[in-house]
Amino acid sequence: GSTALPPIPHALPHPRGAILAARALPAASPALPVPPGRAGPGRRHPQGEIAVSWRPSAEFAGNLYKGEGILPASPQNVWEYIKPVAGGLRTKWDQNVKDFEVIEAISDTVSVCRTTTPSACMRIISPREFVDVVVIKEYEDGTMLSAATNVEHPLCPPQSNFVRGFNYPCGCFCIPVPGEPDKTELLTFFQTDLGGYLPQTVVDSFFPSSISGFYSNLTKALKALKA
Repeated sequence: GSTALPPIPHALPHPRGAILAARALPAASPALPVPPGRAGPGRRHPQGEIAVSWRPSAEFAGNLYKGEGILPASPQNVWEYIKPVAGGLRTKWDQNVKDFEVIEAISDTVSVCRTTTPSACMRIISPREFVDVVVIKEYEDGTMLSAATNVEHPLCPPQSNFVRGFNYPCGCFCIPVPGEPDKTELLTFFQTDLGGYLPQTVVDSFFPSSISGFYSNLTKALKALKA
């Protein structure tokens, strides 16, 4: 039978308004625990132009995290490394993505996908699976967007060896940097319920370090492409 999909989170007639609103997202109190040397609300990551901030999510009892960074590659090359397609490059460089598969292609730009993640935080966080409806969009100014939110699908029931987590509306903007064709501003949003029974301190420390790692690992992969 047909699958009832939730509203696709791409009510963005043009990215600039959404990007400006997103950049204004206020950072939460820095009292949240952050691992030493990692990015905190409104602070620059010491390894480069990476900033991670967060505030309470309006979608669930967790946080909405925002990552910002300038990457040393064109938007097209950055997009090749992060685009949500079967057989893509994401599993090769992103240590938090073990496997990615397309469950159903609804159109050229909309699909239902399953992502699995390995254990993390010294195995305190066990392997997870996420099933999402994903939309991709390219804008006239060259900005590329991937957005997603959780969905249930009859071809992808929960599996016993994974904890089912839930992504609430999230996404990545690959934004051209004016006058810098070999640079890309990457704006990312994550609001993920990891599911299971995890201490809140583990969750609060995992996401900022994970997002910083996402940017640093992507930067390394892009630099290796140039080498």
